[in-house]
Amino acid sequence: MNGGKLVLGMLAGVAAGAVLGILFAPDKGSETRKKLMKKGAATTEELEDKFEELFNNLVEKYESAKDEAGSLYEKGKDEASSLYEKGKEKVSDFKKDGRHAMS
Repeated sequence: MNGGKLVLGMLAGVAAGAVLGILFAPDKGSETRKKLMKKGAATTEELEDKFEELFNNLVEKYESAKDEAGSLYEKGKDEASSLYEKGKEKVSDFKKDGRHAMS
């Protein structure tokens, strides 16, 4: 699924960025930790937004597929009913024609 790959890629990017940030940090440790915490909070918020967007897209697609399936079911049911009625008429006509032929 593309959403799963996106999340995995984002997590890998965050981890790589955190490691590089610590290695090349010009600030004191306490300042670096504060920056990492802020960045982590922002990234967490981004991930939450992406998960919510992914979930909403899935719900939308599910609802759309469900509606389409219902529509197809009704269409098939109507078509079957129509064919049934036509078949009954043909049988009735055949019976009438058969009676006339036997008389």
